[in-house]
Amino acid sequence: MILVVARFCDARSELSIAETFYRQSALSDLLGVTADDVYENRLYRALDVLVAHKDEIQWHLKEKFSSLFGIRYDILLYDVTSTFFEGEAKGNPEAQRGYSRDGRPDCKQVTIGLVVTEEGIPLGYEVFAGNRHDSTTVEEIIEKMESLYGTSQRVWVMDRGMVSEENHELLQSHGRRYIIGTPKNQLKKFERHLLEKEWEQVHEGLEVKRCPSPEGENEVFILCRSTARKEKEQAMHDRFQERIVEGLTKLKARCERMRVPNIQKVERQIGRLLEKNSRAARLFDITTAIVDDRVQVTWKINTSATEWAQLSDGCYLLRSNIMDWTGEQLWRAYIQLTEAEGAFRIHKDDLNLRPIWHQKTERVHAHILVCFLTYVVWKCFGQMCKQAGLGNEPRKVIEEIKQLTMVDVVLPTRDGVELRLRRVSRPEKELRVLLQKLKLAVPEHPDHIIKM
Repeated sequence: MILVVARFCDARSELSIAETFYRQSALSDLLGVTADDVYENRLYRALDVLVAHKDEIQWHLKEKFSSLFGIRYDILLYDVTSTFFEGEAKGNPEAQRGYSRDGRPDCKQVTIGLVVTEEGIPLGYEVFAGNRHDSTTVEEIIEKMESLYGTSQRVWVMDRGMVSEENHELLQSHGRRYIIGTPKNQLKKFERHLLEKEWEQVHEGLEVKRCPSPEGENEVFILCRSTARKEKEQAMHDRFQERIVEGLTKLKARCERMRVPNIQKVERQIGRLLEKNSRAARLFDITTAIVDDRVQVTWKINTSATEWAQLSDGCYLLRSNIMDWTGEQLWRAYIQLTEAEGAFRIHKDDLNLRPIWHQKTERVHAHILVCFLTYVVWKCFGQMCKQAGLGNEPRKVIEEIKQLTMVDVVLPTRDGVELRLRRVSRPEKELRVLLQKLKLAVPEHPDHIIKM
């Protein structure tokens, strides 16, 4: 409890909790554990004990969320993130270098797969080696969740990074239902549908269209077209296109001054330029040739590629085997993946999941479990706020409650003994109303006097 509460209130290391945080907090009064009983090694031992009960804790929390807030688990959102290590972590086989979502490719990392509901309520997670590709984690996660919670008619929602032929077959087997993102290169198969009218408007700037499977399978594809996304992708293409033209112009000028032609070197430079600006690379047809002892570089815009980019920008594709939902229902279920992304942001920014300072595998797993449990507290408090009509984003409410403080009033006596009266501050009117809506009471004033 101390590890989780400390991370929720002010995310710190175990050493900082023992030496600073706990002694400056009101937890000793609230929990009945003295500051002398909270020390670094004891907190580490708590980590070692906790991690062994991960699965049963997850199951218990799932049942609690169902009974307290009526949370349903019929739609499961799965996403993956990574978090990096400070230190070499030589004794941890899971600490590997891979695709870093934290912008730290220089550090070893582990990969974390998280399953949440459409409200962002966590159902479970697993830790994988840092060099695991997202798609290779899907089978393990599905089997783990089904072993814990059964194989009832749930809908698995995943983005296109999880898609592979093996995972598609896995989802289709045993009657599993799914809504998954599809690589954009598959849009070409639906060019006719992109040109047609009769789109279903979900809201202003977003349209969807149900399309039958080109292979005639028991699947439906959902074309999605976003105005905001189209503007963003077009701006990106324009920026990269300008960079390519600028780079080719400079290269052409250098080639005209080159006395000894080296066409292979020029072609490698063109390749690197296109690689850096890959989003617009397909828009160019580039040729190189030796003319009058000079390397001549020429290029032109590929008209068909440009027209396709203009047609497909802002569009993306989903696929599902749920045949009785509308295109809007399928899109709304898929877009809830933002809840999983939001969970990772809270883990990393608010709960300080990163970086990991522990080096042992078991301690790393325990650190992630504490962060997971703290996120559970965060979402639980968010549901309390929602029931109280305060929205489901608790950050502002937490900041307001932080106005409550506990202080010691020091009274010196003539015989040199100091009396410390422990008191809790009185909340302002606005905070009292807030606490009343949340059905929370201010802790009673301790009735004892501490002699120092």
